[in-house]
Amino acid sequence: MTTKRIGVFTGSRSEYGLLVPVMRAVEAHPGLELLVISGDPDPGQPEFPIAAHAPITRADESPASTPRAIGQGVLALTDVYQALALDALVIYGDRFEAFAAMIAATQMGLATAHIEGGDLTQGGTLDDVVRHAMSKLAHLHFPTNAAAADRLRAMGEEDWRITTAGFPPIDLIRARDFAEQDEVVTKLGLDGREPVPTVLFTLHPITTSPETARAEIAACMDALARAARDLGAQIILTHPNGDVGSAEIIAALEQFKADHPSTVLRKTLGRHLYHGVLDYCGRHRGVCVGNSSSGLKETPAFHCPTVDIGPRQSGRLRGENVVHVPCEAEAIFTAIETALTDDAFRDRVRAAPNPYGQGNTGPTIARVLADTDLSDIRLTQKQTLL
Repeated sequence: MTTKRIGVFTGSRSEYGLLVPVMRAVEAHPGLELLVISGDPDPGQPEFPIAAHAPITRADESPASTPRAIGQGVLALTDVYQALALDALVIYGDRFEAFAAMIAATQMGLATAHIEGGDLTQGGTLDDVVRHAMSKLAHLHFPTNAAAADRLRAMGEEDWRITTAGFPPIDLIRARDFAEQDEVVTKLGLDGREPVPTVLFTLHPITTSPETARAEIAACMDALARAARDLGAQIILTHPNGDVGSAEIIAALEQFKADHPSTVLRKTLGRHLYHGVLDYCGRHRGVCVGNSSSGLKETPAFHCPTVDIGPRQSGRLRGENVVHVPCEAEAIFTAIETALTDDAFRDRVRAAPNPYGQGNTGPTIARVLADTDLSDIRLTQKQTLL
């Protein structure tokens, strides 16, 4: 049997963490060879060797910087794919780096597998339109939930291309492949005594209205300052993604850190430590706060409450652990207070089911890639069923 050369594209460290279960499963499968392609300008120390590095980054905060980065990514990745002679490429989600990877691959006739197609965000970002465009370009679909799979069919995608695989990080969470409590406390310098409450915060700009980032982060910082003062909460802040508007948010985070020296501020926690913090928050009166999709998709597995702020994730599938509030300081603080102090609410969170599956996503994707004839012309010559 000929080994299939499977590329896995990752455009950022956060995305890399989501893809780890898939990369592990591809590497472990006897019929597949893993080749990691990184578009992250600073990939750090990844678990798997990088077969090709094609950094994709915006040059500045202007709206034109994103399409320019996509164009440069398409050019660079075209050369990468040609050199690696891949049989298929796995791409995650909806970010502009992934969009560049998808455009280059499909225009070359390279079979592509898309993870998380069919999701809805409806939050004033470009995520939905980019994700749906990528779904129409992709040849194999691995949605995370049944509702997303149904949307792909409604978009005219053929049923044989669709495998509901679940959310990849659940594989790692079920295996408890994340930082243990002592490691979290030590690495972040937390006060591990009970009952010190903990707030983990991430806010991303809204792609279609980056000019609102300053007001949004100001409301959030007011709420967090009150949580630290009135509830005695220890605060963990992480940087936003690299979209337009992120500079305003980073400046506010740095000022908050200067005003509240005990605050933990990190550019990124990395998947291993981030999941450890979610586990810590689920166990020790903590809450995940912000507008990141991880607050909806990863927190249910840790029974961790989430305060989802503003419209960014409006249409996203969510569990009973999520409280949605407008981006107003009073509403944010009140929700944080409920999540940290309301025992009845925390009991409901602990009992709530996880809408994103129970794991085994990586092996499912690897099996489909191994079992599919990736050279069959019917795979890349798509039909639309409408």
